[in-house]
Parts: sequence; structure tokens; C-alpha cells
Amino acid sequence: MNLTNLSLRFNGFDIASAKRKLEALKREVATDSAQYYIKRRSQILEFHLRNNSFYRNFVAGNPTGWDSLPVLTKADLQKPLEERLSEGFSKRNSHVHKTSGSSGNPFIFAKDKYCHALTWASIQDLYLLAGVNLNTSYEARFYGIPQGGMPIYKERLKDVLSNRYRFSIFDASDQNFEKFINQFKRVKFGHLNGYTSTLVLFAHYLRSKNLILKQICPSLTHCIVTAEILLKDDKLLLEQQFGIPVLNEYGSSETGVIAFGKAENPLKIDTALLYVEILDDQNKPVPNGTSGKIVITSLFNKAHPFIRYQIGDLGVINLDEHNNTVLTNLDGRIGDFAILTNGKKVPALAFYYVTKTVIEDSGNVKEFIINQNKPNKFTIKYVADIAFNEFQLAKIEKALKTYLNQEIEFVIVKQPFLDRSNRGKLRQFKRDF
Repeated sequence: MNLTNLSLRFNGFDIASAKRKLEALKREVATDSAQYYIKRRSQILEFHLRNNSFYRNFVAGNPTGWDSLPVLTKADLQKPLEERLSEGFSKRNSHVHKTSGSSGNPFIFAKDKYCHALTWASIQDLYLLAGVNLNTSYEARFYGIPQGGMPIYKERLKDVLSNRYRFSIFDASDQNFEKFINQFKRVKFGHLNGYTSTLVLFAHYLRSKNLILKQICPSLTHCIVTAEILLKDDKLLLEQQFGIPVLNEYGSSETGVIAFGKAENPLKIDTALLYVEILDDQNKPVPNGTSGKIVITSLFNKAHPFIRYQIGDLGVINLDEHNNTVLTNLDGRIGDFAILTNGKKVPALAFYYVTKTVIEDSGNVKEFIINQNKPNKFTIKYVADIAFNEFQLAKIEKALKTYLNQEIEFVIVKQPFLDRSNRGKLRQFKRDF
């Protein structure tokens, strides 16, 4: 048993039992997925209607069917955790965690200990199916970390127990990246795992030095990106400079890993533990292949209800050739769109991608973010070794005005670094109104 499993067991998470349970659940799904979801949805719904006063009041009445249940949002959970826990559960006998806050609505939530063990069993299983054995592969972790005090020591201890080493991602200087490279020369890492933007930034530095990470650290087998959208050009850059396959992880603190697989391929959804729906603006299911709000039901969390929980993202699900439910597209966050003076809405992801294409054709940009200050004003902050000249700035502005099809004021500012969240995530687009 590795340190992660030993630590889980020591803290009351029965990982061995959870692994056996997971295998039984997977067999149930494979036998009849439709019946499986009817049964498991009904069980978790009935449990929380009986045992959770918060959820009972939230539903407010007798639902006539699954589709009539209200959708739970992050804003609905902005109240003390004690008011949201089911009967028999407390902070002491549950796994308590906090969301990252990248959506703007952070909150504390809980999982019962067996649900948390099931989540870890499933994560290990999903990784193993993709070729990463968390029991043996030493992880190079590119995540944020608390910047001082006791929290940083707790995080470091968790890293040791989880068979991983954490790189400081708040310093994107050449000197710090050289420290990264020296660490990869000394240590036999098995895989990388981290925020997309930070890994892309590191890959840009490797390209500037004409280095391939696999040649520096031959033990590397995979790169796993998470928490941020992975664009096609960035995937190609990671593959080229790291010299290893790129895997994509989509998940949340609240639910665990939702979907996982090879980047740009359909991602395998954790169908044993989660029920995933795609809904329209009226919270009605959309046909497979249609983009909509991603809504998750955690089928085994008894401590805290996550039933028809709106995760905050837009995406598309489909059935693959084996009739498995897969995530075929992530379309960005709900509400992430630019609103122009003529009332037109431009999806942030599309706008960002067009901007990225234009900017990268014009210079040696490492990363950038876009702020919409007003309907007719945007600020683009970028990091590069050399600032854009007047010709390049004019080219960028002309191209974006053509794309948006109206007069827009742009402020384009070179920065030494970009502000990230306290966990290290980079929000590529933000609207200030």
C-alpha cells in the first residue's frame, strides 16, 4: 500500500473497501446504465429529503420527477456548513474542504468519509486506465500553494504523503524555471500534473532554450492538465516540449474528477459515482451533442447534497461507440462572454482564441489575459520578453475590431507577470460589469 492509501486509511477513509465497492458499481453500470442511474438517483434524493433540512427546504414541496428538481448553484450554498450538513454528520466525522473560489463564489463543503474514499478509488482507477499508476509514479505538481504560515507546512506534508513534489508556480522568472529544470535533472518524476496555463508557460521557456523535458528526465511518461481550458495549439506545444502524451482532467473540489482522458479525445466520465446532465437556460435537458450547462449529481455523498448541482461550466456530452457517456467538449464558464455596445454577446473562449492567434503571430508572447472594462473598452495584459512595437499593436487592434465588427477601444499593456488566484489559477477573461 502506498503512502496515499495509508494516509487515507489512517484518517478513517476505508480505501480498500472503496476499491471493492467501485468495481461492483462499475459492473452495475456496464450491465444497465439507465437502471443504475434511476436507482442511485432515487436513493441519494430520498436520503437527503429525509435527512437534510437544508435540501428539503430548498426543494420546497413534492417533486413530480427528476427533471422537476431545482438546480443547485454555488450561490445557494453561501451559508454556514453546519446548516447544510445531513443529520448524523458533522465537521468531525466528515471530510471538509473548500472550493478554489475561481468562480467568484467560494464555499466550504463536506463529503462523508466513505464517499471521499470512493472518490479517491475512482481517481486512481481513471488514472490507471490512462497509463498513470499513482502508487508508483512520482508526481511533479504544478499547483498553487499557501504563501506562508502553518497552511504551507500542511500542504507540503500532504504532498509527501501523496507521492508528489510541488513546484512554486507564482514565480515565472527565468531563474525559477532554471530551478525547475535542475530538479527534473535530479529526480525521477513519473508524470506532471498542474494548471494548464503554468505548464504552457514552462513549455514556452523550454522551447526558448531548445530543450525537451523527456530528454532531461527520461522517467517521465505523461503530462496531465487540469483546472483551465486546453487549446489545441497549447496541447501541441506541451507534447513537443515535454516529449510525452498529454492527458486532460476535468473535475471540481466538490465532486472529484468528473472526466478524464487523452487531450482532444472524448473524456471518460466517472459514470459510477456521478450523474452528469447538460441543461439549457431553463434547466431543461438538451439532446446529446448540444452545448449547455454542466450539472452534476454526486450519487454517494450523504454528508452534503450535491443533487443537480450546477458546476459553473458549459460543455457537451455524447455516447461513444461502446455506448459510454463521454464529455466531448468544454465550452468555458457560464457567464464568460463579452457584451458589446450593440448588445451582441461574444463567447469568451472564442474571443480569447482569436486574440491568442493574432497576438502570437505578432510577437513572443508567453501568456495574456483580457479584461472587458466597458462594452466598448478592453484591456489586454501580456507577458513577453520584448514589447510590441507600434506596427504590431496596430495589427492586433485592427484584427480584433474586424472580428468584433465595431469600434472598440483597446489598451494593450506589457506586464512582468500576470496576477493569478491565491491557488495559482489564471482566469483568461474577465468582465468588469
